[in-house]
Amino acid sequence: MSFKTPAILPDPQVAMRWNWASSYPAPAKLNLFLHVTGRRADGYHSLQTLFRFVALDDTLRFVPRSDGQVQLANPIAGVAPETDLTVRAAEALRRAAGVQDGVTIHMTKRLPMGGGLGGGSSDAATVLIALNYLWRLGGSQAELQALALPLGADVPVFVFGLSAFAEGVGEKLSPVRLPAAWYLIIHPGVGVPTAGIFTAPDLRRDTPAIDPAAWSEALSQGVGANDLEPVAARLYPEVAVVLAWLGQQPETAGRVRMTGSGACVFAVFEAETTAQAVLQRLPSVWQGWVTPGLNQHPLHELIPA
Repeated sequence: MSFKTPAILPDPQVAMRWNWASSYPAPAKLNLFLHVTGRRADGYHSLQTLFRFVALDDTLRFVPRSDGQVQLANPIAGVAPETDLTVRAAEALRRAAGVQDGVTIHMTKRLPMGGGLGGGSSDAATVLIALNYLWRLGGSQAELQALALPLGADVPVFVFGLSAFAEGVGEKLSPVRLPAAWYLIIHPGVGVPTAGIFTAPDLRRDTPAIDPAAWSEALSQGVGANDLEPVAARLYPEVAVVLAWLGQQPETAGRVRMTGSGACVFAVFEAETTAQAVLQRLPSVWQGWVTPGLNQHPLHELIPA
C-alpha cells in the first residue's frame, strides 16, 4: 500500500460536511439481475450482475481513540465484535496504512441481516471510506478496493461508489448510468444465509455470459433474472410468498425480483406514488420500504480517484 504522506488536507467545503461529528451513511444495494455463469476451480462462482444503490441505509459514527484499539460501541447480537465486518475493515486499514490511533464505531443498523441488501458489506465499505478520509491517509480507490475484497465479494462495489455492471465474483466493475426509478423493497421476515444458496445442488450455474454492453437487454428480461431466486424460494417459503404477492399486484405487471441471495424482494416503479400505493396494501407481517435509486454512493465525494 502506498498511502500518501504527509497527511492530506480536505477541501474546506467538504470538511464542513464531513468530519468526526458527522454520521456516515452505508446505503443498501439491489441486484437488478444476477446470473451465475460458472463455478471456478477455487469453489467460488462466476457472476454477472447489475448493482444499484438505493436511499435506504445504516449509519455509522466514529470517535477517535488514542490507545490504538478498534471497538464497536454497540455489537450486533450473535456476532463477535472481532469478526464484525466494520471492525475487520478498520483493522485492515490501520495495518495497511500503519495507523497508530484507534477508533470507536457507533452503528445504527436499519438494513436487515441476511436480506440481500448488502448491509454488512456496505458498513465495511463506509468504514474504509470514512476512516481513510478522517485519518487523512490519502489511500486511492484501488487501494481501498484491494482491502475491501477479502472482507466480502460485495464490499468493493460500495468503495467503487457508482452503479455498476459486475463480473468475476462481483469485483470486476464497470460503471453504468441507470434511469431514475423508485423501488418497493419487502423483507419477508426471514434471513437467508448466502452460503446455503450457493452450495445448493439445484442452483443454476450455466447461464450464458452476456457482453457488458448488453446489460440493458438483460435488465428487461423480467422474472427469473436472478439465478439464486428459485433456490432461495424453495428453501425459504417466506420468500416465495412475497414474490407471489408482489407479482400479483397490478402495478408491478409481474416484474419482481429477489435481490442478492435473498431474502428481500423488490419491484421498480417510475413514480413514487405508485410504489407507495402498493406499500399501503402490504400485509402487516412484512416490512417494506419505498426508496429512490441512486447512481452514486452518498459518500462519493470522499472516495479518492
